[in-house]
Amino acid sequence: MAEVTLVIGAAAHCRDGFPGELKHLVVDPRARAVTHLVIEPDLEHGTAYGLARLVPLDHVDATEDGIGLRYTEAEFKDLSPAEEANAEYVPVQLLPATTGWRGAGEEVMQIRPVREVEEIDLVPENEVEESRGDHIHATDGHVGQLHALRVNAGDGRITQVIVKRHPWSRKELAIPADKVSGFDAGIQLSITKRDVQALT
Repeated sequence: MAEVTLVIGAAAHCRDGFPGELKHLVVDPRARAVTHLVIEPDLEHGTAYGLARLVPLDHVDATEDGIGLRYTEAEFKDLSPAEEANAEYVPVQLLPATTGWRGAGEEVMQIRPVREVEEIDLVPENEVEESRGDHIHATDGHVGQLHALRVNAGDGRITQVIVKRHPWSRKELAIPADKVSGFDAGIQLSITKRDVQALT
């Protein structure tokens, strides 16, 4: 079965060229498979569409040139959101008094509400989100940060966890999926740091 490498941070685009970026990978820990990609529109287009979208893996074509989505811009817009903005207005921000614009010497106090926005991830129940830089832990300590996941193209099953610029080499390090014991609080391995080093 063909494999694809899903590099977090890779460019993504819809069939009609609408641009975005792969921000996170959604993993079903029990199946040990990627189910969705979290694609965020680029900054220029993001304001028109709000937050990132959940794209099912079976609607993705990953190549060395980036990630192709089997959607048009309009279809992408209708996908389930990957995050929710929880916005609230907090007490007003008082700006310093300034001379009135008419130049009459009057003091003007400007009052402006401050909006705080918290983004809440929306992933399917019992699944987890893996992001670039998530820590990868051997049984005896930290071994690096997540760069990508290599998966079977057909069913999304993870075959390798890719660590970039790990302590023992400047190259990528591919850790076989059978050495992964869990996807909670980063990625947990069932082997020691020495065992990881032996994979280089």
